[in-house]
Amino acid sequence: MDLTHDLLRTIPLFRSLDTASLDRIARAVKPVTLKQGEALFRKGDEGNEMYIIEEGAVKIVLPSSVGEEIILTVLREPSFFGTMSMFDGQSRSADAVAMTASRLLVLERDAFIHILQEDEHALRTILCDLSSMIRKTDDLLEGLCFFSISTRLAKCLLELAEKVSDGRDKPVEIDLTFTQKELGEMVGATRESVNRELKKLREEGIIQLNRGVITISDWDALEELAVPMDF
Repeated sequence: MDLTHDLLRTIPLFRSLDTASLDRIARAVKPVTLKQGEALFRKGDEGNEMYIIEEGAVKIVLPSSVGEEIILTVLREPSFFGTMSMFDGQSRSADAVAMTASRLLVLERDAFIHILQEDEHALRTILCDLSSMIRKTDDLLEGLCFFSISTRLAKCLLELAEKVSDGRDKPVEIDLTFTQKELGEMVGATRESVNRELKKLREEGIIQLNRGVITISDWDALEELAVPMDF
């Protein structure tokens, strides 16, 4: 119980709740474990629960009818997700798949709605989270329509680096929990195209490639590549 309570306290959604409210949530959540590659839910599934990542990584994926997919976002602890269906009662709009072995906490809809009715800060946090998701989807659509693969990849690498580093005064290491195929799915490109672009970045001294790690050596150069060229 203490570990669950401590985890909940780190999540912006629950940060303003008092101890009694946190205790109620800690008693309400249920643990779930996922193997790498295991789906938590699929697009079209009923959505009556939200999820909190205790350990691991989960990708939110938009699948196609021909077996291809685009990764909308990658979430790690202590992120939460699955809230959209809790509001409108509609089915899941995307897949959620574990990128690594993961442990999550599950909160059912009734408890979730009760939190929002009790706490205005929690409601604002959820609305900000939903707005962020919409903006990310807009950015992804804009990139697929108007940006080159090199620009999309540079933007993706910068976003990943910003999640693991507060500064840029030294090389930043991105510890990959995903394959080049999945990196391609994040930028809407094939594995082969991403592999070619990564090699070009390495040859230009912008990144270093080691097994399971991408090191950004020249942040400024990568930022220049992330700016779309005018034609």
